Amino acid sequence: MSFQSVDEYIAAQPAAAQSALRRVRAAIREALPQAQEIIAYNIPGYKLEGTSVLQFAASKEHYALYLATKPVVEAFKDELRNCTVGKGTIRFLYGDPVPESLIRRIAQFRAERT
Repeated sequence: MSFQSVDEYIAAQPAAAQSALRRVRAAIREALPQAQEIIAYNIPGYKLEGTSVLQFAASKEHYALYLATKPVVEAFKDELRNCTVGKGTIRFLYGDPVPESLIRRIAQFRAERT
């Protein structure tokens, strides 16, 4: 399926994921109200002045933030210690509370450095 909007993307996810994804989206939009919301690589993303800042996506057991650069991981390493961090990806488990404050700060950090 090819998604045309973030609303469509979230609605297509399992019910258990939708709540977390809505909270992730709200946190990013609060942090980056001027960002353009897009679908890129068939997942939600945010651009500032034509530059991708952050993306998020659902998976079976977790949701993830993408464009998690080395500076992001280093700056937030203490808060990310319970997350799985991979190449450009931060994974959060659905069973854990959505770290909205952390997501807002990551979004702002990325925006300041793009």
